Formats: sequence, C-alpha cells, structure tokens
Amino acid sequence: MAAAAAAVDREADRLTELDSAIGDADHGANLKRGFAAVTAALEKDPQATPGAVLTAAGRQLISTVGGASGPLYGTLLRRTGKALGDAERVSRAALAEALTAGVAAVAQLGGAQPGDKTMLDALVPAAEGLATSFAAAREAAEAGALGTVPLRARKGRASYLGERSVGHQDPGATSSALLVAALAEVTA
Repeated sequence: MAAAAAAVDREADRLTELDSAIGDADHGANLKRGFAAVTAALEKDPQATPGAVLTAAGRQLISTVGGASGPLYGTLLRRTGKALGDAERVSRAALAEALTAGVAAVAQLGGAQPGDKTMLDALVPAAEGLATSFAAAREAAEAGALGTVPLRARKGRASYLGERSVGHQDPGATSSALLVAALAEVTA
C-alpha cells in the first residue's frame, strides 16, 4: 500500500489533468487524499495478513474518497482482500484469483464492462495478466489504460460528453494501471 500511495502522490496532478478533460477534475486529488488516509490508518493499526491490509485499505478509501472512485476502489480492495482470506502469505496465482473476484465486484457495482472507458479497461486485462506474471499484469493494465483513448465513454461522468469523450485517456483506467504498476514494482 505504501508503494501505491507513493505512486498516487507522484501522479496526482497527471490524474487530475486527465480528469479535467472528461470528468470532475478531482480524481488525482481525491485518490491522493484517500491513499494518504490508507497509509496513516495502516501505520496506526497494522494488519497481520495481506487480505486484512486490502480490506482495511478498501474501508478507508470508501470513507475518504468522494465521487465514484471511493466506492469503486474500496470495493476492489475489500473484495480482493476478502477473497484472500486469512492467509499469511499469498501466491501470485491466489492473488490473481482474488483480484479477479475484486474486479468482478467493481463491474457489478458500476454496471460497466471492458470497452466502456472505465477502470475496468485496465483492471480486467491486469487480472488476466497476473495469472502469468506481475510484469504481464502491469503491461496489460498500461495497454488497457492507453486503449481507452479512442473509446467513447459509456459509463460515469465522461459518458455525458458523448463523442467528445473520444481522444482522452480515462483517468480511472490510468489510476488503475498506476496501482498495478506499484504492485509489480514491489514484487520485482
């Protein structure tokens, strides 16, 4: 979570810039505040297992990040953590399976699917790539985020723009790719 928080802090301005074109212009600032709160909460109350860390982080994001991002990222982390259970150590394969469950929960919550120009465009290929390696997950997430540029948004605030959403990289897919890259970085 520390690597994720550092990545969000480092890229917050870029995320907000992307969001200013097709959203509320607050995605980077919101995530920065949320992940800072996650870091503080985990320092104050360290969790014993990877699943517990993700679950606690998800709860914190839900309570500190406004708009759709808090509930969506909170659901992703909580459901992934819940799927990991109480295991003290987690294999890549188990994490891939748990992440797939978390991504499915996000899809259910938001009613989106890949191709809708959302965070799922990065998360779905990342979960599939994680079955192979952390590097494959990172590459798939980054490709998924870049792949949102020519898409027309069909969900979220960007969908209100219709054709004008085409030509912009989705900030949610970009932040998702950023988090997957942080995961790949700490496991390398």
